[in-house]
Amino acid sequence: MVVAAVGVVSTPLLWLLDNPDTGQLVGASVQAATGIAALVWALLQRPPAPAPVPGPADLAVNTGNADGTDGGTAHTGVRRPGGAGTGSAKAERTGDATAQGPGSSAGTGIDYS
Repeated sequence: MVVAAVGVVSTPLLWLLDNPDTGQLVGASVQAATGIAALVWALLQRPPAPAPVPGPADLAVNTGNADGTDGGTAHTGVRRPGGAGTGSAKAERTGDATAQGPGSSAGTGIDYS
């Protein structure tokens, strides 16, 4: 950036040292304004976004039995609807899950539904 700034400043100054005519004065002014605008633009740029965080790392071990009946829902372990959330999830030795009634469900381990 320092070399660019020296180049932006030195060329118009050289044009203006020896009684510049109108064309040289306009050219020096345009070059200086363009250089200043480019420098301001470069200074205002945002840094690149950080790399995305990897998705969740889920683990379910020895979760036990899940039993669903009569419309109930039973689940042992980890539930993440649609895989939402960040970080890791772990389920170990959760025991049994029981749901009773028509249309019921039960699960053990990790559930993304």
